[in-house]
Amino acid sequence: MKTSSDIILRPIISEQSTEHVELKKYVFEVAPGANKIEIKKAVEDLFDVEVSKVTTLNMKGKTKRMGRYPAGSRKDWKKAVVKLSDSSKTIEFFEGLM
Repeated sequence: MKTSSDIILRPIISEQSTEHVELKKYVFEVAPGANKIEIKKAVEDLFDVEVSKVTTLNMKGKTKRMGRYPAGSRKDWKKAVVKLSDSSKTIEFFEGLM
């Protein structure tokens, strides 16, 4: 059985994701096999908040070259955008970023 820390791998901190904090939207990298229900439960368990909506995206790894011939790529990963309900408190981890 997966634990909450196995599903939520890391927060995504970028310029675009920090703008969404005002709207109570938070962005996380999640396990590739996780579904929306598991992500919702994991965020609610880890941060003690109430989630109203989860949106997921499968991100394709970029193709990169190291020299002339060997073309490789970065790994594929899954991104989740979590929207909290209006009555929910904010996630304290993201408050210092604004």
